[in-house]
Amino acid sequence: MDEWGQAPPLRVSSSSQIEPRHREEFQRHGFTVLESVINDSDLAMLREECANFVARMDAHLDRLGTDVYGITHRGRRYFISRRYRDSERLPGFIFGDLMREITTAFLGPDVFLFNEQWVVKGAASPDGTDPGMKFAWHQDSGYVNFRDPGNTHRPYLTCWCALDDVSTENGTISVLPHDNVGSRNHVFSHRREDGTNDLIGYEGKDPGVVIEAPAGSVAVFSSTSLHRSSPNTTQSQRRVYLTQYSAEPIHSTDGTRWGDAVPFVSDGEFVYEAAEDRRRR
Repeated sequence: MDEWGQAPPLRVSSSSQIEPRHREEFQRHGFTVLESVINDSDLAMLREECANFVARMDAHLDRLGTDVYGITHRGRRYFISRRYRDSERLPGFIFGDLMREITTAFLGPDVFLFNEQWVVKGAASPDGTDPGMKFAWHQDSGYVNFRDPGNTHRPYLTCWCALDDVSTENGTISVLPHDNVGSRNHVFSHRREDGTNDLIGYEGKDPGVVIEAPAGSVAVFSSTSLHRSSPNTTQSQRRVYLTQYSAEPIHSTDGTRWGDAVPFVSDGEFVYEAAEDRRRR
């Protein structure tokens, strides 16, 4: 693996969910889509957990007496991060066979959980005048560097798990291929947008590639890939569970750990320790 985390050759088993073309797309463009790889049982569980965590966030907003918390806007857009230890069921998915296959294919034999979050767009009002909010062009690594200027880290991996069929109408993502904007090994400067609190890392005219996929699909992309999402103009929520993994712990410029660094796979072997992880709550 090189300085920027280029993954080793993909080993594909006969039962693999990942084909050589996925690997080629990821290396060339910085993203790929694995269609319908989450099984029905896990998909149902994730939807139930999503409803629970959104309700908990609404209660938290009630206690704070506000409708806005960071980039969360009540009823319109939710970002709920690093709460998986509050669930009995989520670790089984985060550290399960599917995520192990995906992460080792694109990161290599060593994998750590870096972050996880729910990303939910609220339904539009019946007359369509109040859609679930869009999200501006950004790099995931741009959020790290905005808060910690000068931070250098290997690109990490985002697994954007669609809990609903995703389309332009309900607020799916668009991704800019690396070569279109020179993002492969580069983190752009980001600015904060007034009103939404979004960070914006690109203000050009390239529309990117729209990701439309059925529920149970996983869009996999590099943390340096520029992406955005459209408003949700439908009468239903658009729900996503997002897990992020790194090939090594990520640190701040002062040497302290940034985010999580929960061991998942070491030298190709499963090493996650559930009991020890729960003690970190």
